[in-house]
Amino acid sequence: MLDLNFVRDHLSLVEEKLRQRGLDPAEVLKDFAQVDAQRRQAITSAETLKAQRNRASDEIAGLKKAGQDASWLIAQTKEFRENIQELEQAAEEYDARLQEILTGIPNLPHESVPVGSKPEDNFEVRRWGTPPSFDFTPKPHWELGEQLGVLDLERAAKLTGARFAVYWDLGARMERALANFMLDLHVGPQGYTEVLPPYLVNSDSMYGTGQLPKFAADSFRVPHGEKDLWLIPTAEVPVTNLYRGEILDAARLPISLTAYTPCFRSEAGSYGKDVRGIIRQHQFQKVELVKFTKPQDSYHELEKLTHDAEEVLQKLGLHYRVVTLCTGDMGPSSAKTYDLEVWLPGQQLFREISSCSNFEAFQARRANIRYRPEGKSKTDFVHTLNGSALAIGRTWVAILENYQLADGSVVIPEVLRPYMRADRITPKKF
Repeated sequence: MLDLNFVRDHLSLVEEKLRQRGLDPAEVLKDFAQVDAQRRQAITSAETLKAQRNRASDEIAGLKKAGQDASWLIAQTKEFRENIQELEQAAEEYDARLQEILTGIPNLPHESVPVGSKPEDNFEVRRWGTPPSFDFTPKPHWELGEQLGVLDLERAAKLTGARFAVYWDLGARMERALANFMLDLHVGPQGYTEVLPPYLVNSDSMYGTGQLPKFAADSFRVPHGEKDLWLIPTAEVPVTNLYRGEILDAARLPISLTAYTPCFRSEAGSYGKDVRGIIRQHQFQKVELVKFTKPQDSYHELEKLTHDAEEVLQKLGLHYRVVTLCTGDMGPSSAKTYDLEVWLPGQQLFREISSCSNFEAFQARRANIRYRPEGKSKTDFVHTLNGSALAIGRTWVAILENYQLADGSVVIPEVLRPYMRADRITPKKF
């Protein structure tokens, strides 16, 4: 969420940034200026009447002390009180309307973000590695997984429905191996602290990171007594909200956390997209990186976080590229996002495997996460960042497609062999 005073004082800038996102400022800001003026007028009028009421109260005391009639002033103070209550109620209603409008305003893109409206406008920053060379036509993962007996979409559909998967044997073991490998890298040389959060969160947590109210339809809601719980769409939600409503010690910043969780998404707007394989699932596993930083350090930490995610791909020997998302392709909470896109030879395309974002104070303001700068009595909002490191299902896909052999088997990347106690996946039926 943006700061009310900032939006009021920089309305033209906000409008321009909204246009850069491909949005109509009039539709997003609605009647902001009018409601803001009405709220301020109501508050000013209420304060004026309070001053008049206080003066009248003093006069009443003087008249009573002098034995004079004060009934007309008493009646006037009653009228003051009623008018003040009406104005304060109006101010509260205007304030609620302003909060509703502010909730719907996306974050402002950082000045370094390329202006654009579609994925083709994203800017490629760098590439790492080279795509593998095959003397045969490489297969997509859904064919490989079925032929190897490690991926079972048919039985998953029987158990639950479409967009779910069952992994068998070394396929299941590779999921687990990838999670352990990623976590060991992050908590070891990269210095993150591991946390295991709940997989169900309350509505306040979903609001704090920006999933509610905008993405309610993309999430799985679980009625629970008088309140709703939500299956987490990403570990970003519970891990960021660990410090909701808290004031952090500045000496602790930056705080770097990592978590492995399942993720649940309804994919409400993705009908017809990626219907083959496991690219777009209702349930998938992911290792997430989350940072809490001082505002002046957040873009430096974004580069570090992105590098930490890249290191996973490098150690797995997977060819990838880094792109800066343009203004129209970023998520609404982000000020700047790097996507890591891994090469999938079976599909002959790059596919997003991680998004690394700086939200600046957008989430912290919603979740009220603050810190007290050294030498200052007033608190300030931290900046929050997060990135996938990595989406495990898509990493699994990339390994199958990049390490496949002509005989249909798949070589296991060297860094995963100690976890899997195997060096190759060969066909097996279950």
